[in-house]
This record gives sequence, structure tokens and C-alpha cells, in this order.
Amino acid sequence: MKSEQFKNVLVIHFGQLGDIVLALPALAAIRAHFSDAKLTVMSGKSTAEVVELASVAHQQIIVDRVELRDGNQARSIVKIGAILRDIRRRKFDLVIDLHSLPETNILSFLSGATGRLLARRGNRSIDSLSNFPGRQPDFDRSKHLTDQYLGVLEPLGIAGSGRSPRITPTSEDVAFVREHFGGIENRIGLFPGAGHPSRCWPLANFRELGSFLDTPVVFLGPEEEHLRAGIQSTFSPGTSIVDGLSLRKFIAAVSLVEAFVTNDTGPLHLAAAVGTRVILLLDERAPTTYLPLSDNVTIVSEAEITEIPVARVHAALDDIRAEAQARTQ
Repeated sequence: MKSEQFKNVLVIHFGQLGDIVLALPALAAIRAHFSDAKLTVMSGKSTAEVVELASVAHQQIIVDRVELRDGNQARSIVKIGAILRDIRRRKFDLVIDLHSLPETNILSFLSGATGRLLARRGNRSIDSLSNFPGRQPDFDRSKHLTDQYLGVLEPLGIAGSGRSPRITPTSEDVAFVREHFGGIENRIGLFPGAGHPSRCWPLANFRELGSFLDTPVVFLGPEEEHLRAGIQSTFSPGTSIVDGLSLRKFIAAVSLVEAFVTNDTGPLHLAAAVGTRVILLLDERAPTTYLPLSDNVTIVSEAEITEIPVARVHAALDDIRAEAQARTQ
């Protein structure tokens, strides 16, 4: 099979937020390689806006996987059938499954596409359903996830031109944030949440850090809403809370702050991708192969995340401010 013969390409990626951001260099390389083809990206509902803002696709197919998993079983089966019929109707000639789950491998096989290139993830995928000549390397967990995604594309002769993803918020979203949360611009953003408690710097430390700042901004996602009451009652009076934003609006908001102090979680990747200076609070035992590949990320770590002293984080913020001031002189 030759790449030139493919004019209608489907890329499937159902990873989580951080996964999809780290896959953007591979998606951008695919779009550049197939410059004369129509490229469609199929992703989960929660990450679709990242794909849109990164401009790596001509069209999108958005699937609510949570609804399919947790909803009425009979209804989910009907919806899966409709998704398959839609894919077959579009007559893709190449399917690339970057994240490679068993269900998406089967979907690729049933798509009717001439070519199927499926990531090799050992017992986490059915990559034997791939039919593209040449063998891409197995996912190597010692490599950065971005490089693993780029490795999937080796049989196509695609080499990524860069490894750092970039997301640009729309002017409309930035204008909305300025209108409704205008006071956050050039302030320090704090994100105290994470997907698991073991990745969370203590909220009391965020509170102490905020006490050294004039007017910190605390960002809360849906999973952090339970922290709101405690933040309102115990953080310094000048603290603002920003929550209830769509992913697009959050990306716009985080692009406006001077720096973003965060645990290892999805918003970390969004802040790094929009070019905001980030201070990442990290447990030294955490793998580094999933972290942003960006020069604007400063890592502050200890053997355990709870041991990171507030003074070190405050000093890192001072360094960022000093660098910014030096650039303006």
C-alpha cells in the first residue's frame, strides 16, 4: 500500500485528555503527510474540543463513550450500530487507530477501509486486525507517549516535525473570559485537583501559597467542586474561583494567567499547550513519560508530593516573574 492512494483517512483516538494532547504532534504529522486527503478524527466527547482547537482534522466524529458504557445496554447497542453504519457510509480508505483499544480495533476492522494501521499495545489491543505492510514498534513504556504515538506512523513513512503540541484558543472564547472573568488576567492560577489523591499537593499548601500572592485564581473542574466551600472560607480574601467553564473556555482562561501551579492532571497539558508558564507539583515516583514536552514547564518535586515545601513553589514563581521582567527590559 502506498500513502498516495489514501484520500479519505480516519484517525481514532479515545484516550483521556492528557493522552489526546500528547497525541497532537502525531495528528499534526498525519494531516501534513496526507495534505491532499480528507482527514477525520474520531474521539471521545470530553476531548473533541482539543482536536478542534488544534486544527488537526477536517471533520470530527464525536462519541460519548461514557454514555455507551454506563447507559442503557440495549440503547448503547443500537447507538454502536449507528456509529458503525455511519463510518461505513463515509467510505474511508485508511483507518489509523492511534490509541488502540480492542473495541476500536474491531471498529477499524468492520469499517470497510482498505488499509488499517493499528497501534501495537500488547494484550491491550487486537493489533492482528491491522493489515498495513510493515511493522511499527510495540508501545514501549520507557519512551515518551508522544514518541509512542509517532512510532505508530512509521510504516506510513511519517516523521513528526515537532514533539510539542500547541493549542490556540479562539478570540471569541478569550473575549468571553475577559468579559466574565476579566480580573484573572496576568494573575497566578492554581489547580488543586487531580485524578487521584496520591497526585494532589495538600490543599492547605495551596492555601498557604495563595497567602503570599496578591490575588490568586483557583480553577476548579467538575471533580473539584467539593473544594469550593473550603476555598471560599479559608483562602485569602483576594482569591477568585473560576469554575463551570467548558473545555474551550477553560483553555482560553488558562492562556491569560501569568503562571499556572498544578498537580499532574489533564489541565496541566492544556496550560502547557497554550504556552502558559506552568509549575508542576510532582511526586518523584511518578513516571515522566506522560509529562508535557515543553520548555515552559518547571517541575518541583520531592520523594512524596506532600513533602514539597511551599517555599520552593513560591521561589519557582519568583523565578518565572524575574524572567518575564528581564524579557521586557
